[in-house]
Amino acid sequence: MERVRDVSELPKAHLHLHFTGSMRPATLLELADKHGVRLPDVLTEALSGGHSPKLRATDERGWFRFQRLYDAARSCLREPEDIQRLVREAAEEDLRDGSGWLEIQVDPTSYAPRLGGLIPALEVILDAVDSTVRETGLGMRVLVAANRMKHPLDARTLARLAVRYAERGVVGFGLSNDERRGMARDFDRAFAIAREGGLLSAPHGGELTGPASVRDCLDDLDADRIGHGVRAAEDPRLLKRLADRQITCEVCPASNVALGVYEKPEDVPLRKLFDAGVPMALGADDPLLFGSRLAAQYEIARRHHGFTDAELAELARQSVRGSAAPEDIKTKLLSDVDAWIGAAPPGDD
Repeated sequence: MERVRDVSELPKAHLHLHFTGSMRPATLLELADKHGVRLPDVLTEALSGGHSPKLRATDERGWFRFQRLYDAARSCLREPEDIQRLVREAAEEDLRDGSGWLEIQVDPTSYAPRLGGLIPALEVILDAVDSTVRETGLGMRVLVAANRMKHPLDARTLARLAVRYAERGVVGFGLSNDERRGMARDFDRAFAIAREGGLLSAPHGGELTGPASVRDCLDDLDADRIGHGVRAAEDPRLLKRLADRQITCEVCPASNVALGVYEKPEDVPLRKLFDAGVPMALGADDPLLFGSRLAAQYEIARRHHGFTDAELAELARQSVRGSAAPEDIKTKLLSDVDAWIGAAPPGDD
């Protein structure tokens, strides 16, 4: 049997991790008890049993159920100490999986009512990131994301706030939630504000809807990266466009299967994207609900798509190149990837 290297030791960047969804299951259960929050039975039973809740979001009813569970989890984050714990634990999990750089995605409006308002909420989050970087050594920054279910004017407010805090650790601006709702072009002004302020454009697209949503992100929002983007595989011309422009797709295989975008791990078009030259950054999306973290996404590529260690190393390089990390950190991580692939796998002399 061919010996393989440990993907948890492969240096990599993590570019698609949602804030509440990064929480450890045990932490959520403890915070719910601390604050007297009654979680939905399906969530409590699943997490207490050490498995993920059954999810499927390919129709609006299924997406609503998914959001209901996510909102219940978010409601347990009520104090700055809760935020600090979540951020520190997310960093610890990423370090365990070989990440050297993490860009965590958050909509601060979701936490504002319990943390004293929009600006205080973002400051609490950024303070938690600052202290976590000092304590753990992980490179970590924040991507502020607007909610496409809300009014585009709200997105503009968030974009201005994100730019205001660019010097405090905000590196990008995103657009999340159900891409079947709200047109990308409705948010073009918000993304223009973010780009003019020097932030990366990283909207979600090509997950719940097809290639058209990816094209909209490129045409209307001038995307530097695409959150998910897997449905681009259905359009050869779009694949070529992504490859030619080196637009990184933040692909989350376990999430795609958990939400019913694809039936099985082997159905996720990782190989098609890779062979077409589309850069990818594998991500865990919402490990709290999907049950697997960063290294597991690389195991999916290996186990279900036949990626060799050399190809996994290239995926890791692509994640680093697509990140907003400073050049010195990118250089160090790329060098570490070369060292990982240059070392003999376990058991070899």
